[in-house]
Amino acid sequence: MNRSVHWRTRTAAAAVAALSLGVLAACSSSSSGSAPASSSAPAASSAAATASNSAASGTVSTSSCGTKPGVAATGTPINIGAINTKQPGTDFSDIENMTGAYFACVNANGGINGHPIKYFPVTEQTNPSQIASLAKQLVTSDHVVGMMGSSSIIECSVDAAYWKSVGIEVLGAGIAPECYSTPNTASVNMGPRYSSDGAVQYVLAQGASKIAFDQANVPGTAYIAAGPNALAKAKGVPIQDYTENVPITSANAIATKLVTAAGPGGAVVLNFTPPEALLILQAAQKLNLEDRVKYWACSTPCNTDFLATSLGQKWNNKLFVNAELLPLDGNTSQTAQLFQAILKQYGTNVSGGVGSFSEMGFTMGEIATHALESVKGDYTIASVSAALKAVTNYNTGMLCQGFTYGNYPTHLPNNMDYTVTPNNGKFLQATTGGGCTLISADDPQVAAYRAVAGTAPAVG
Repeated sequence: MNRSVHWRTRTAAAAVAALSLGVLAACSSSSSGSAPASSSAPAASSAAATASNSAASGTVSTSSCGTKPGVAATGTPINIGAINTKQPGTDFSDIENMTGAYFACVNANGGINGHPIKYFPVTEQTNPSQIASLAKQLVTSDHVVGMMGSSSIIECSVDAAYWKSVGIEVLGAGIAPECYSTPNTASVNMGPRYSSDGAVQYVLAQGASKIAFDQANVPGTAYIAAGPNALAKAKGVPIQDYTENVPITSANAIATKLVTAAGPGGAVVLNFTPPEALLILQAAQKLNLEDRVKYWACSTPCNTDFLATSLGQKWNNKLFVNAELLPLDGNTSQTAQLFQAILKQYGTNVSGGVGSFSEMGFTMGEIATHALESVKGDYTIASVSAALKAVTNYNTGMLCQGFTYGNYPTHLPNNMDYTVTPNNGKFLQATTGGGCTLISADDPQVAAYRAVAGTAPAVG
């Protein structure tokens, strides 16, 4: 269904149902167990506040999540799982928590054809045996019929064969190579390799003469660095690779090393989660190094107001961040309004607030809802997987391109991005070259995907 039409229909219904709205509480687990995060008990909400979000006011409220505003879903639950990394130095749990918030909103407003989504988000600590056990637990004990909201450093590598064996198509936010190179997983994000491609591509386009590329020392660093190296090589620009153990304990030394390597005409490009990137950037500022290179850039995780606020005005228009999803600061689109409304009402467990991780979780909630609503008959692994594979050129409002899952041997449905820069505690689209830009096919993996799937139309 066309997203804008979907919202107009739902918002009009919200005006009719304004006096009878209820709210479901979101309850999301961050433990490594499988306690379900479902929403089944309505709580009272303000009818006046709901009425102010009617179609006539031109705003979008959480009543837009479902086809029956204020009517809690009471049918047989649809069990959905997710696996996210949560450990010192690397925490992706905001992603599954925001997907859970979206599902809670859907459950409060009619559910999926009257069925509530019962969510089973679990976390892991990059232990392969733990991850494999969690996957089997979700299928055999929790009886999930789909995996939607996953984001893990190695989960795709560990479980790719298992998902194929049980017939589950995974909707995730990928990290490992198998998230993009196997038939049973498609991601809403670009992952660290392609996101780093975007950051490197941007500074190359601005004229950087050398690149110092640094990232967390976690599994897959060589695979990630291969993309930026291919882009730099194609442009004849030298690039030097580094890795750092996280949590970072020597930020001053790292900042000094990177600035020296990049040189005055070069760029420092970081691929870290926000707290770790912030340590390096703040160290550079403390040592008065921020102006010793031409550009600073970062992969997508840096795109969070937490980082922009912490850095302050001195970094305005100095740091350029790959943004795989819609820049939200100052954005009044229907998508941005719904995101903010869900985050405020249901996203209490989303510790990072507005940022790429929460946007990824929201987008997976959108796509999952769209796919699940198309299922006719029982919700089974087979019917849910078929519905996901059938999603074609779906306009999420968050991505530069229409999202297609498809029946492909590899998956990279998001390969066009924005670039944002700090501006007084917010991240705004860069005025030069910040609009939707295709990731360069100088990365051979990007070229291979487009050879089989083509290039999805731009919608952003």
